[in-house]
Amino acid sequence: LAAEVAAKMADALRPLALQVREFTGDMQLTRKEIATTQLFVTTPEKWDVVTRKGSDALAAQVGLLILDEVHLLNDDRGPVIEALVARTLRSVESAQVQVRIVGLSATLPNYTDVALFLRADPRTGLFYFDASYRPVPLAQEYVGVKVNNPMRRLQTMLELAYERVYEVALDGKQAMVFVHARNDTVRTAKALRDLARAEGHLAHFEPQADHPRFLQAQRELAKCRSPELRELFRAGLGVHHAGMFR
Repeated sequence: LAAEVAAKMADALRPLALQVREFTGDMQLTRKEIATTQLFVTTPEKWDVVTRKGSDALAAQVGLLILDEVHLLNDDRGPVIEALVARTLRSVESAQVQVRIVGLSATLPNYTDVALFLRADPRTGLFYFDASYRPVPLAQEYVGVKVNNPMRRLQTMLELAYERVYEVALDGKQAMVFVHARNDTVRTAKALRDLARAEGHLAHFEPQADHPRFLQAQRELAKCRSPELRELFRAGLGVHHAGMFR
């Protein structure tokens, strides 16, 4: 994910002649590369190691710290993020240097509490964007499933999800289904494909050979190291999670 973000930011900032580099445990940088880089894309764990040294020159040069997915404060990585924030605030107070901290999240219910934790003024430094800011309107629908048997309940939820996905496919649009775990991505995609095959709907999902990007997708897929992804592509489905091969 860090490599993907770094590549996107590099493309966006190239007209400004700003250098962007990935800085994670998988990517080691030389002193020259560090000195000539304006934006680092890193992980909480990597930055924790860097800032823990105290006298690290790189940490002393940072003037903006962006915490993407700041709701991970409530996750296993929460203590690491808390330590980064506390260490940055202590550095600001002791060295009298200004470091701006920006927290970003799309799924944060107690955003006021997090803003206060980051020492942001809720009146001037807290920004909440509701559905009215979306370029595409978002409709929400909640479906209750009252089935006691766990396996049957899972199957019912899958069938309900397929009904919505099929409606979107008929309209010529794309659908995205979120699941709770990485291994559920492939499992759910295959189940949706099997349902489409059983209902005789698979033609509505399969990629069209006359699509302008079909050949490009096939070339990229040939380099894919995931056999499951290659298999699902033929049915017009895909999966994505943080543990996929680069």
